[in-house]
Amino acid sequence: MRTFFDKLLKPSDTQKQLPFVYPLLISLIAGAIFSLALAPYYYWWIAILSPALLYASLMKKSAKHAFFIGWAYGFGLWVVGAFWLFTSIHVYGDTNIYLSLAMIVIMAVVMGLFTAVQTWVYRRFFPETPLTFAPLWVFFEWAKTWVFTGFPWLFVGYAFTERFLDHYAPILGVFGVSFVVILIASALVEILKKKYFWSIPIALILLGAWGTSYLQFVTPKNEKPLSVSLIQGNIPQDLKWLTEYQIKTLEIYATLTRQEWGQDLIVWPESSIPMFQTDIPEFLSAMNEQAIQSGSAWVTGIPFWDVKQSQASKELKYYNSIIANGSSSNGLYKKQRLVPFGEYIPLSGLLSWVLPALQNDPAAAGFTAGDDHQKPLNIKGHQLAAAICYEVAYPNLTRRNASASDFLVTVSNDAWFTGTAGPLQHLQMVQMRAKENGRWFIRATNTGVTAFINEQGHIVKQAPMDTRTVLRGELPAMQGQTLYTRLSDWPILIFSALLLILGWFFRPKRVDISFKSRR
Repeated sequence: MRTFFDKLLKPSDTQKQLPFVYPLLISLIAGAIFSLALAPYYYWWIAILSPALLYASLMKKSAKHAFFIGWAYGFGLWVVGAFWLFTSIHVYGDTNIYLSLAMIVIMAVVMGLFTAVQTWVYRRFFPETPLTFAPLWVFFEWAKTWVFTGFPWLFVGYAFTERFLDHYAPILGVFGVSFVVILIASALVEILKKKYFWSIPIALILLGAWGTSYLQFVTPKNEKPLSVSLIQGNIPQDLKWLTEYQIKTLEIYATLTRQEWGQDLIVWPESSIPMFQTDIPEFLSAMNEQAIQSGSAWVTGIPFWDVKQSQASKELKYYNSIIANGSSSNGLYKKQRLVPFGEYIPLSGLLSWVLPALQNDPAAAGFTAGDDHQKPLNIKGHQLAAAICYEVAYPNLTRRNASASDFLVTVSNDAWFTGTAGPLQHLQMVQMRAKENGRWFIRATNTGVTAFINEQGHIVKQAPMDTRTVLRGELPAMQGQTLYTRLSDWPILIFSALLLILGWFFRPKRVDISFKSRR
């Protein structure tokens, strides 16, 4: 066993290295176990072990071998970490089990290419050091927020939500947290190689996390807290869009809300009204009148048909939206980041066979993305920045919406992923967004997790999942801005770029010589 790790951690040109299949399998397993670091398991130390094993597996490898080692890691990461997609594809998408499994595998193969390219670049252009491995990791996590519209899931930093290293979040965001975790992971490997000086940056990182915990960017406003009721209707996904169940859905939400009138704010989840606003003007008018009479603001998710815009453009303009009505309240937010195959079908004419059950679902019939820089909802003099479901996975989008807000609100329908880790991992992201921006997050969902999250990213109160219930709380409005809200991801991206420039400039000649000799 000692010989095995000696060969893995300290291979040399003269020492016989392990057969290539070993680092390949180690990386595959390392990627597959990563999701245990996230909700609902919370084994945070795996978020250090997993990339550490990848780092060790890449030592002295050619760029070509590094590509396949990274691909193995990425495939394991996504085929296990995002397997919760199977429920939405097979159970609610009505896709047969074999095609559903094939789609998960294809997704993992494609997403695994991010790590494959990352490790190829690392071994082709840079020296073997945590100071190049960590910044490259950050750049490729960041790329997952925008390449092919983005799939920003399974970031290392999320494993430390509500844990010591999350104190970097209000300064550098989730990518900053990922950076310090990867630096620690790879530095520990160097220490195992008896390069003990790497204990110094680890100590500095931990000391920095302790110091940043005392920084205070935001403070509560000196005013009465906002009393809020969140309505969790628990409508099964297979019934939600059935025409014969629409009126029943409205009755459920209206009944749950009856005792909540008088609260400052009442929030219904994403698409809790499963019809366009043009279909139910009488219901909306009655709810608005009830809210005004009781002194409440009412916020709900609803599909919105922009009739004027549709007439002007001669195209149907449907939006997944949030509307605010009631006492001294107004506003409309249109979702900016749509989910492929969930809210629109890419190349729908060619790909309509992929998820046949969604073709008759209004939520997948072709929503239009909302504009950037929309105004917050106005709730009784408070500015409420909105995000719908998947949007909270995008750090910069949430940051931009939050920049002029007193509170953050997100509505979601995670019934698509009932019984999987998906909804709980989604909740972790909301916690990180709250920490990054120093704002309370109000989260109303159809089946869970409905919760109140404070400006430190801690869950103050949450409703049980898969239960028809109401969650009540009192929330203080916050003032001030975190460094992350002001500067976005630029500080960590620029710092990472500088490290890579220095690494490339001072790279040993053997990196180029090795590449030329092996290609």
